Amino acid sequence: MKKTGFGCAFAIIVLAILMVASGAIYTVTETEQVIITKFGEPIGEPIVEPGLKFKIPFLHKVNSFDKRILEWDGPATEMPTKDKTYIRVDTYARWAIVDPLRYFQKLRDERSALSRLDDILGSELRNSIAKHELIEVVRTTKDRKPQVEEDLAEADMTGSIGKLIPIRRGRLALEKDIYEESKAKLGEFGIELLDVRIKRINYNQSVQERIYERMISERQQIAERFRSEGEGEAAKILGDMERDLRKVESEAYKKVETLKGEADAKATEIYAAAYDQSADAADFYEFTRTMELYQGMLDGSTVVLTTDSDLFKYLKAVKPLAPSSSIDTIEAIEGKPAKAVKPSRPVPAPRAAGAGR
Repeated sequence: MKKTGFGCAFAIIVLAILMVASGAIYTVTETEQVIITKFGEPIGEPIVEPGLKFKIPFLHKVNSFDKRILEWDGPATEMPTKDKTYIRVDTYARWAIVDPLRYFQKLRDERSALSRLDDILGSELRNSIAKHELIEVVRTTKDRKPQVEEDLAEADMTGSIGKLIPIRRGRLALEKDIYEESKAKLGEFGIELLDVRIKRINYNQSVQERIYERMISERQQIAERFRSEGEGEAAKILGDMERDLRKVESEAYKKVETLKGEADAKATEIYAAAYDQSADAADFYEFTRTMELYQGMLDGSTVVLTTDSDLFKYLKAVKPLAPSSSIDTIEAIEGKPAKAVKPSRPVPAPRAAGAGR
């Protein structure tokens, strides 16, 4: 009895070993779904429940597919927008295999599925980008108001700083269009598209240079406006300074001339009080003032006076003298008596030829 039981157990163990070795037993994990094929053709329904499964060795083949959410990271592709601006768009998507039988019949493996995702998602992305302006691809919030410094807004000469072009749909609407169009096409392959997002948008190299040049031009215009306003303010300050300086100089000149006038009036008053004491004093004052005037007028100048001029009366009073010497003439003008002139020694007459011998 004991030998019979031992033999049965041994036979069962050997059979199990043979079945495992021949591939009759396989395991389906919680993250897998399996299609059993016979000579390349699927048989039966897909196996989606995890556990230990059996198959016919050598005839049946196990084709497993991932049941989890898979990722698609598309290549960065260069494409034009509606306004002919070339941009480089990088997108990603999430997808899952919901009909493994159809997936196997249409695509066979994940590499073919990724290739088909590249074709469908890339095509829908290009179509959507080409139908919209660049601002629609970049922006999402329609009523967004950018924060701009007041100085930059005031210095803006183009009126474009702080003002965004209005959008009709926005980036989220474009992503939704791509998702809906691609989902319907991918459903034919047993694939459910879960999400599509634009990861990054960059300008083309040539477009980047034009954008930078435009940004530099705008900033130069703002800087030029700042400079012009600064120069205008500087000119205003200099003008105010010049006006104040002229005002100070004018007031100072007025004060100086007033003081001079008061001083001259005071001096004249003193002179008048001094020379008004008698008729002789008045005549002497008139004479001295006239002599001072002569000194200023006759210093290398030519003066033409009429004989009736009051200024000429002292010159008319001078009587001409016989020309004896310059000293006598000057002394006669000054009222001094002329000096006696000694007779010069007579020059002897020339002797006759041969006289005195």
